[in-house]
Order: sequence, then C-alpha cells, then structure tokens
Amino acid sequence: MSATPDHSRAPVLEAMRAHRERNPMTFLPPGHKQGRGVDPRVLDVLGRDLFAADIIMMNGVDDRRMSQEILTEAEELMADAVDADLAYFSTCGSSLSVKACIITVAGPGEELLISRNAHKSVIAGLIISGVRPVWVHPRWDPEWQLAHPPGPAAVAEGFARAPDAKGMLLITPTDYGACAAIEETAKLCHEHGKPLIVDEAWGAHLPFHPDLPAWAMDAGADLCVTSVHKMGAGLEQGSVYHLQGDRVDPKVLAARADLLNTTSPSALIFGGLDGWRRQMHEHGHALLDKALELSAWTRERLAALRGVRVMGRADFVGPGRADDQDPLKLVVDLQELGISGYTASEWLRENRNVEVGLSDHRRFAAQFTVADDESTAEILVSSVQALVEAAEDLPRARPIDLPAPGELELDQVELPRDAFFGPCEDVPAAKAAGRIAAETISPYPPGVPAVLPGERITQDVVDYLRTGLAAGMYIPDSADPELETFRVSAR
Repeated sequence: MSATPDHSRAPVLEAMRAHRERNPMTFLPPGHKQGRGVDPRVLDVLGRDLFAADIIMMNGVDDRRMSQEILTEAEELMADAVDADLAYFSTCGSSLSVKACIITVAGPGEELLISRNAHKSVIAGLIISGVRPVWVHPRWDPEWQLAHPPGPAAVAEGFARAPDAKGMLLITPTDYGACAAIEETAKLCHEHGKPLIVDEAWGAHLPFHPDLPAWAMDAGADLCVTSVHKMGAGLEQGSVYHLQGDRVDPKVLAARADLLNTTSPSALIFGGLDGWRRQMHEHGHALLDKALELSAWTRERLAALRGVRVMGRADFVGPGRADDQDPLKLVVDLQELGISGYTASEWLRENRNVEVGLSDHRRFAAQFTVADDESTAEILVSSVQALVEAAEDLPRARPIDLPAPGELELDQVELPRDAFFGPCEDVPAAKAAGRIAAETISPYPPGVPAVLPGERITQDVVDYLRTGLAAGMYIPDSADPELETFRVSAR
C-alpha cells in the first residue's frame, strides 16, 4: 500500500461496479447468473439488484489468479483505518473468526486462558481444536444480577494456575455493553510473553470515536475479532479480525484460518465491509457524535417513565463491576414494573412493531448505531411508554432460581472435545446433577453457555435453566428443548 492510503476508495465495491458495467456472459458460479435464473417470486422479495451483485471473487470480482489484489487492498485499507498491522475479512461472522484465532494461538492439548463469559462459538472452537480451556471467571454483580468481563486480577490468577498457557482470550464488550480493562490485561499477557486475543464482536465502532470504550488494537491486544454487522453497517455475517505486533505469526494465522474459511466467499459481504470502512474513516466521528447525543437524549426520556430504569455507567462501572460501558447500549431494567424482559420484547414486537435485542428475566437492551435518528429514537420512547401503560395487564415476571455468585461456575473435569465426541446418554433432569455434560446449553441472547461439554452439572444450574425456560428464556442448542433431560457423558 502507498504511504498515504486513499480512503475515498472502496476496491471491492469498485470492482463489483466494473463487473456489472462490463456485463460478461458467465459460465461459472453462482448458478443464478446475476439473477437470470431466479424464480420471480424470489426476486419479488429479494430484488434483482441483490443477485446482480452476487459475484464470484475468483474470475469475477478479480481475475483467475486474484492478481489485481482487490481484496488485499481492501483489507490493507481496513487495517490502516483502525490502527492494526493487518486485517482479514470474513464472510462467516465472528463465530468463525474467533475459532481461527484460537487455533492460531493454541493447539490440541495446549492451554489457553478464556473468559468464562465466552460465546458458544468459542466453545465450538475448543471442541474442534482440542484446546484445553483455563477458565477466567467473570465478575458477578449481585445487585443487578449481571456477569461482567473478568478483571486483571482474575487474569493474573489464571496465569498463576496455568503458567504454560499459550495466551488469553478476553470477551469484551458483553451484549450488555460492559467492557474489560483491555490495556491492563494485555500488559499481563505480555509480561508472560503471551498474546492477548480480544473477542470484540460488539465493538466494531469503537475505533472511530474517542468517547467510546477502548478499542483493542489501541489498548495493546495482539489479535482482535469484530462483527461489523452488529454495531457497524455491514451485512449479516460480515466480520473482520485484526493483527498487530510480532507475538502472532501472520503466516500461521493465514494457514489456520484457511482450514475454516469458505472457498466461496460472498462479494456482497466483502463489499459491505469495504464500504463501511470508507464511510467510517471519512464520516465516522461525526456520525458517532450524533449517535451518542441521540443515545443520551433517549436515555433521559426513557428514565422519566414510571417503573423504568435505564442502566447507566454508574450501574455498570465500579469495584467488582465492569471497567467501562458502551453508551450506545441502552439497557432497560423493568423489575419495578413487574414484567420480564422476555415479555417486554414480545409485546413490543407484536403491539408496536418494534424489535429489541437482548432480553433477560428483568431487562431488555436496545442498541443505537449510526443508522438511528430522532424519528427512530422517538419510536422507541413512545413504544416503551405504551408498554408501561399496558404493563398491569401483562403477565408478572416469573421467578428464576438464580444462583448466588460462583454457583454457576462449574468444574471442568474433561476436555470439551472429549466430552462432546465421547459416548453419551440422556438422563432425566432430576438425575443430571453430578454428571459430566456432553452438550452445550446456551441461553440466547447473549449465547453464553451455562453448561458446556466436560463440565460437571450441579443442581443449581439445572434449577436455573429449567426455571429460566419456564419464565421465557430461549435455549436453542440443548438436545432436549424442554430440558426434561440432559445429555451427559456415559463414561
């Protein structure tokens, strides 16, 4: 790349436009051939332009040798925009990107420190790789019944337990917007000569405004994964992972990622990533200024409603809590109103045509991005106001047997890989306590497993999951959707 990168360019999008203008007669995938073969009923929903832009990368967007290096140039521009040494586009979401980072830093049987608030995709990476997790437990806030990312002291204790660990995987921000002390954690890892991976899936916007929490590359992390489709303006599945420094060999990263990457990447997703980088480099600060102002205004309006508390930085940050919080995440607590976040989410969708993200036994979360404006904010406020007015007629929040701090921290007695692939059996819930789990059970969102393969199940976690399910919790990955039985190791 030149000494002065031209961020007004978007190489992937430019090549896609050139391909459309050239309008070649193609005899290679995709088989719909720019939409000519698509059922008109499909075009009626998705539109012809989408298929016209669905172009193969090799001998399509680029030539058969990829000699124009269109994707490489786009990735170099991304790396420059966010102060990384290298950036890699992924069309399989951060679920794949984080797996690539795990198997780059550690191999089968090797230890890796991992935040226990990890997404289920991390657990899948452990199962696939045979890496041995050394869990670093989150900070539990008993007042708000929330788990925050682990602090530096817990990371130091993790290295004391596992001095040969190959590195650390830290998950920050959480789906609630709670953030870890990345810089202090990176220094701890580097003192041990080990890299820090940050799963910053919820933080793709963080490099572009100083009033947002720390961006992993600026805070000294070695590898960082972001989901541009979450808080950015990319298409679903659009992810980027970034590298800096010399603790991780980029050739090893490329080779390990190649084991998992698709050989048929979507130019649509690459184009979305490319265009988003250009937009944020040119206008990101101003766009995020507006989003932050809008978020603060909305927070004040919601907080004035009866029975509603919008959790702010003071609720998230402090001793025993998180180190920062993303102000673009509005976490709305409804405990005083007497309804659950599950009920609120469903009521808003069915009665106000408003969709919110995370919901739990007492809260829901709404995120603000550069796509929002005064009209969308006003819709959220008026809809929550209508929810408050309807609350007396809605079902009361059902109690959940939420364990005390530490009681959801299960003992890892087998490798996740061994328990998952080993002989297993289904046992009644009443007999699950004491057995070794052979499945992942993840309340969604945020998709953090309460049980993972190789952990010894306790009665506390059985009660928590079963009462949570009865109260409206969504658990998509358990072998028995009703949790009448649990899948356990037969050994």
